[in-house]
Amino acid sequence: MKQTAISERAKEEISSIRVGTMCKVVLVTPEHIPMIWDHVVPLLEPSQNEQRELSVDDFLEYLMTGDMHLWVAMEKEEVIACMISQFATYPQKKVLRIIFISGEGMDRWIQNFPMVEDFALMNGCTFLEVWGRKAWVKILKDWDWECRYHIITKDLTARMH
Repeated sequence: MKQTAISERAKEEISSIRVGTMCKVVLVTPEHIPMIWDHVVPLLEPSQNEQRELSVDDFLEYLMTGDMHLWVAMEKEEVIACMISQFATYPQKKVLRIIFISGEGMDRWIQNFPMVEDFALMNGCTFLEVWGRKAWVKILKDWDWECRYHIITKDLTARMH
């Protein structure tokens, strides 16, 4: 069933968040994912490149089970950006990993990152980490982030014949 508008209940939840500018950022609960999903899919489509680890359908499945978290930035009633995060537990620490960010108006929503930090701390995380392109190093350094290591990959699919 395709939904053409965000439900009134989701609008009410989203409008209750007041941080920073007229741009509001909210963590969407799993039960509200279907109400906003059609507005988020166009923002997820850039993730579908040759490096893709997750399809849009995979994101939906993990978001609905609560294994991943959907954050949206809204102005008026329009979703202008989204972010997907998940918890990652290492032997010595738990982190909130940001695995996807897309949208417009970053200067209007990035100032809301402290609420993401609060969410991480409330859930026992001691670090945030971002899986993203090299450009994020430059963007996030102004927000007290540092690049600790790089992940370097090699495509082996050509050898699978």
